[in-house]
Amino acid sequence: MDQLWIDLAAVLAAAAPLVIAAMGETLSERAGVINLSLDGTMLLAAMTGFAVALTTGNLLLGFAAAALVGAAIAAVLGLFSLTLGQSQTAVGFVLALLCTDLSSFLGAPFVRVPGPAVPFTPIPALADVPVLGTLFFRHDPVIYASFLIIPATAYLLYGTRLGLIVRALGERPAAVYARGIDVIRWRYAMLITGGALVGIAGAAFSLDLKQGWSYRHTFGAGWIVLAIVIFGGWRPWRVALGCYLFAVLEIVATRSQSALPNFPTQIIQVAPFVLMIFVLALVNLASSPAAMRRAATLPQIWQRPLLGAINRLRATAPAALGQPFERP
Repeated sequence: MDQLWIDLAAVLAAAAPLVIAAMGETLSERAGVINLSLDGTMLLAAMTGFAVALTTGNLLLGFAAAALVGAAIAAVLGLFSLTLGQSQTAVGFVLALLCTDLSSFLGAPFVRVPGPAVPFTPIPALADVPVLGTLFFRHDPVIYASFLIIPATAYLLYGTRLGLIVRALGERPAAVYARGIDVIRWRYAMLITGGALVGIAGAAFSLDLKQGWSYRHTFGAGWIVLAIVIFGGWRPWRVALGCYLFAVLEIVATRSQSALPNFPTQIIQVAPFVLMIFVLALVNLASSPAAMRRAATLPQIWQRPLLGAINRLRATAPAALGQPFERP
């Protein structure tokens, strides 16, 4: 039983960077802006954070530099898509490729170089509480921050006037503009805030979860975050659940390598990504009107549980997501 709690604590730790990045992307997309640069942003921020922390000997400066990188890339995306009216998808994808190559080129001197890492910081007294201490209070500050950012994001979106504005930006920006709110400026604010969180998540990889820097250190994590945000229906708690689900899949795959020594390791390594795509496909299927119509034709004994499952899986994107806004 003790091993079970240790494994669950490992899941919470492994999901921490994903949670931070996913909350940032949730804010951005709730405001109506898709940031497809996530994968490249996380790579460049991870490299920058590690390089700055290594050269200065200061972890906080490393995280601050990573946040600035994420915010700067988001600002570039905003310049081209929000100000100049270019496609958010196209600009984000180009930025993802550019930042990926930049991280490899600029990070070459730091590959496999030992460097600083976030220290293990158990919380006194609470760390000794049975079960809960192992799960929640024997981690480091990055993981504690990932716990706090989930309710903070949920409260911001659903418990504050600011959250009401952000949600309206993604649903009916024209109505927001009619009330005297600058849609473009507010979208910039949410996009840059989300970008900064994505940058911090990148540094969380290189300075905490996967300490150090190597070629394509976080490769694929950004795309997974984008998929998790869709799986989570743009709702913070469900998005966080998706992050933890993916962390479970990763840890199970890692453990399977030693349990199945003759099984191809390449298949085990990509299995979490394949399963996440499968789950995302189920969410998209549940969100289609055809699924509801098909379920309604089934016998009553099957209809009720199936409709319940469809309602739980359904994810509706913000109505104005990815759409440019032009002032009337």
